[in-house]
This record gives sequence, C-alpha cells and structure tokens, in this order.
Amino acid sequence: MEIQFTTQVFKEGKAFVAHTSELDISSCGDTEHQTLDNLSEAVTLFLEEADKLGTLNQILEEAGYFKHGDTLEGPEFIGTQRISLALPLLHVKEA
Repeated sequence: MEIQFTTQVFKEGKAFVAHTSELDISSCGDTEHQTLDNLSEAVTLFLEEADKLGTLNQILEEAGYFKHGDTLEGPEFIGTQRISLALPLLHVKEA
C-alpha cells in the first residue's frame, strides 16, 4: 500500500522546511533532500502510530484520502499562489 501527499519546501533562515498540507506534518533539515527524507520518515511514523491507536482510517478520511488500487490518494491540489494583503494591524513588529 502506498500513500501520496503533496509537499511544499521552503527556507526558514538557513534550514529547509517541508510541509504536507493533507496531513499537516512538517519536518526540516540542512538540505532539501535531507528535509524530504525527514518528512517521509515523519509521515511514516505518524501513520504507523495512528494505525496502532486505531485512528488511521478517521485521519485519512478527514484529510480527504480515498483508496485507488494499492494507493491512497489525497485531494488534488490545483495550484499554489503567494497572495499579499494590507493588514491594518498596529502591533506587528518590524522584521
């Protein structure tokens, strides 16, 4: 059985961070490759633990997954955009 998930990788300071929206799991590393390996391990451990606790099916269903042959497929992402909004906040610190 395989599971598919979408991953976004971004830089946070000197570290790389990978996040999967479907499962809301993140991991980090010193390189993009290491970060993706770490994320795969984190997803595996999360799903194994959920299976042990008997909550795996509920988690996958709530995340929008469905079984297609030997693969668990999640929702299909259409696109990713960066959107800018002016915020009328008075207490935002300067970076």
